[in-house]
Amino acid sequence: MKVYNTMTRQKQEFIPIDENEIKIYVCGPTVYNYIHIGNARPAVVFDTLRRSLEYKGKKVKYVQNFTDVDDKIINKSREEGVPASEISEKYIDEFLKDAKSLNLKPASVYPKVTENINEIIEFIKVLIEKGFAYELDGDVYYSTRKFENYGRLSGQNIDDLESGARIGVDERKHDPLDFALWKARKQEDEPAWQSPWGMGRPGWHIECSAMSNKYLGETIDIHAGGQDLAFPHHENEIAQTEAYTGRTFANYWLHNGYVTIDNEKMSKSKGNFFTVRDILNDYTGEEIRYFLLSGHYRSPVNFSEELMKQSKNALARMHNAKNNLEHLAKNGADGGLTPQEEVAFSDLEKYKEKFSEAFEDDINTADAISVVFELIRDINTDIKNGCSKELAEKCLELLSELTGVLGILSDGAEDNIPQEVKDLAEERQQARKSKDFKRADEIRDILKEKGFAVEDTPQGPKISAL
Repeated sequence: MKVYNTMTRQKQEFIPIDENEIKIYVCGPTVYNYIHIGNARPAVVFDTLRRSLEYKGKKVKYVQNFTDVDDKIINKSREEGVPASEISEKYIDEFLKDAKSLNLKPASVYPKVTENINEIIEFIKVLIEKGFAYELDGDVYYSTRKFENYGRLSGQNIDDLESGARIGVDERKHDPLDFALWKARKQEDEPAWQSPWGMGRPGWHIECSAMSNKYLGETIDIHAGGQDLAFPHHENEIAQTEAYTGRTFANYWLHNGYVTIDNEKMSKSKGNFFTVRDILNDYTGEEIRYFLLSGHYRSPVNFSEELMKQSKNALARMHNAKNNLEHLAKNGADGGLTPQEEVAFSDLEKYKEKFSEAFEDDINTADAISVVFELIRDINTDIKNGCSKELAEKCLELLSELTGVLGILSDGAEDNIPQEVKDLAEERQQARKSKDFKRADEIRDILKEKGFAVEDTPQGPKISAL
């Protein structure tokens, strides 16, 4: 497998530290609101990377943190008049609901900042002892210029950098680029913990360094997130962690591209800000997932009504193919594979290799999806005049194997058809047997209104989504 490493600006062969367990850390959400479509992209993309590695037989330890103490959470708690912990716990629960809708595999560990305060404090103490950090009136800052290679991930020269909004401007700092490791409590309603520097809480960047070190060790295989995190967040993580350990933090840095809305950057002020929960009112989580995988993960992807409809239609074609195979697996001919079917299925197995090649070329999910449609095209040709149950079962297994890596079509097509629709199809079948063709036609129209077609086949009625 080759992946594009942001650190080296090139595709590199992925060589794990330990073949028996690949270690991945993905930056998770700050839990003060529902996640938006931009947050969903790295979650889906790197979940798919994990699935592809597991498909190859690798064990993956996958850590995704929750930032559950932060200025945004504190501000939200003040607006709503509830404790900050209540805000963070609520939106952790909401994230997990959205994660289930998007068919994200649960992380091996979901560490929270508030549960790792002692580790964070110890980490900061070591940085101070090593001369990489200093305390000022209860705040602790990292001395950015003390870290020799600062800026190499984002490709920026430290002398050209300006103090950005997320770095924070504080005239007391030794240098404008120094960033907070620990923040002294300013108001009584702020969450705070006792530390050697007084009551306070961690800065944003230190949490990931401490938690990655705790749960994955000093050097990890892959650190991933959205491209907006490359600077300053990931740059600062590298500075902290490598100063602390004296070792390389991560061997590969992966960043996904932005999600734009109708070709514009998403912004609350522009009114083009969409949470996953908003989109779930009109589309399924599977359709959102498909949309996010339909382009290459490093390229920008444009969220629009038109593209979501295209994703919906493409998925419907996949579900129809699966539905056809499930139908034939129940109602096809008995007696095993015919010699012709053996040849046909043997030819289909080439798609496993093509699919793997797409993934191994920097997680190219767009090409992998194209391979699935090529497979479906050939399957449809092989079964158009009916087939044995065994061929249908083998084709279904192959289709499910590949789409499972993408995290789509995980439910059987039968499960995607409401019971009411199944009952109507059965009633229509009885009406046809009774030669009540008027009622049969009425039911066909009712099913069409509900978004389903029914086809009469020698093996019985077959329902599919329109």
